[in-house]
Amino acid sequence: MFTKEAVKKLSASLDEPTWMLELRLNAFDVYASLPMPTTSEEAWRRTDIRRFMLDNIGPSINGDAATEAEIPAFLGNTLTTDAAGGNMLQIDGVVKQFTLSQELKDQGVLFCDMHTAVAQYPDLIKKHFMTECVPVSDGKFAALHAAFWRGGTFLYVPRNVKAAAPLHSVLWSASGKTFTHTLVVLETGSEAILMDEYASATGQGQAMHNGVIELLVGDNASLIYAGLQDFGNNMWQFNHERGRVGRDGKLDWVTSMMGTRLTKAFQTMELDNRGAWGRMSGIFFTNGRQHLDLDTQQNHNAPDTVSDLLYKGALKGKSRTVWQGMIKALPDAQRIDGFQANRNLMLEKTARADSIPGLEIEADDVVCTHASAIGQIDEEEIFYLMSRGIPRATAIEMSVQGFFDPLMRRIPFEGIRNRIFDRIVEKIG
Repeated sequence: MFTKEAVKKLSASLDEPTWMLELRLNAFDVYASLPMPTTSEEAWRRTDIRRFMLDNIGPSINGDAATEAEIPAFLGNTLTTDAAGGNMLQIDGVVKQFTLSQELKDQGVLFCDMHTAVAQYPDLIKKHFMTECVPVSDGKFAALHAAFWRGGTFLYVPRNVKAAAPLHSVLWSASGKTFTHTLVVLETGSEAILMDEYASATGQGQAMHNGVIELLVGDNASLIYAGLQDFGNNMWQFNHERGRVGRDGKLDWVTSMMGTRLTKAFQTMELDNRGAWGRMSGIFFTNGRQHLDLDTQQNHNAPDTVSDLLYKGALKGKSRTVWQGMIKALPDAQRIDGFQANRNLMLEKTARADSIPGLEIEADDVVCTHASAIGQIDEEEIFYLMSRGIPRATAIEMSVQGFFDPLMRRIPFEGIRNRIFDRIVEKIG
C-alpha cells in the first residue's frame, strides 16, 4: 500500500539524507490530497483507468526482484556507430552493470544512477530534482512518483564540455513496480547524447511504470535524447516528461513506444529564451488491446524560437491511440515557428486512432502549422507489390516501412532505427 510509513521505509532502505525524505513526505501529502484522474477531466477524457488497481501494486521498497532477474542480452547492445562512453543497466532501480570511460570522467561528466547522485551530488539534485521541469504539483501520478521514485539515470555535463561519447542507460522491470527518474542537466555550451531504454517481459496481473523524465538544456547547449520503451503488455505506464531549452540551445528528442497495456504520457517542450530550438520525433505501434495516450505540448515562452513535432503510429487489433497536441505562444513570443503533425496508419479496421492538434497563439507575428491524418493501408499499393511476385506479408512490411521512413530519417543513429524497425516487423506479424 502507498502510505507515509512506506515512504519512510523506502527512504531508510536507501539510506537517504533528511532533505530527500522530506521531499518524499511532502509529495505524499500532495498525492493523498488529489483524486484519481477520471474521464471528466479534459486531459483524461479518452483514457479510462478505472480498471487499474493501483493499491494492489504498491511501492517497490527493497528491490528484491533485482537479485535473481537477468536483463536480456540485446538491451546492452551499442546503438550508435561510436562505442558508448557510459553504460548502465538497472533492474528495478538496482544497478547491475556500470561503466564510464576515463575520457568522460576527465571531462567532468557525471553519469550514474539517481541514488548515487543524491548521495554524492546533493547540491545538483536539490537544485534540479522536480523543481524546474516536472513539479510535484503536475498531477496525482507526478506526486506519487516524487514520493516513491526508485532508480533512474542522472547525467550532468559541465559548462562548455562536449561529451566525448554517447551514454546508454537501460532499465529492466522485473517486479512490475517501477518508478524510474531520468534527470539530464547540460550547462551552458555543453553537448551530450543519451539513449534511455525501458523494457520488461510480459507477466501475470497488472504492473506499473510511473516515470519522470527531466531534460535541462542550458544556453547554447545541445542534447540528443532517445527514449525507447518496450514494456510487456501487462504494464500500465504513467509518465511526466519535460524538456527546457535555454538561449540558442537545441533539444532533439526521440520517443519510441511499442509496449504496455496502457500508456498515458505528458510530454512537454519548453522553449525559454531566444534562439531555442526543439524537435520531437515520436513513433509508436500498437496491437491487441493496447491503449496509448500521448499528450504533447510545445510551449514558446520567448520570441525567435522554433519547435518541430512529428509523431507517427501504426495500429492493429482492437488497439487505440490518442494524440493530443498543442503549440502555445505567449504574448511576447513573436517571430516563432511552430509545427506539429500526427499521422496514423490503420492496419486493421478494428483499431481506432484519435488525433487532436491544437494551437493557442497569443502573439501576432508567428508561423504555426498543424496537421493530422488517419488512414487505412493502401490496398492498391499492396496489390502492385504482390503483382511483382512479393508475398502479401512482405508487401505490407514494405508499405509500413515506407510510412515510417520520413520519421526514421529524423533519428540520427542507425542502431536506434534498426532496433525500432525490428520491433515493428515483429508486431506486424
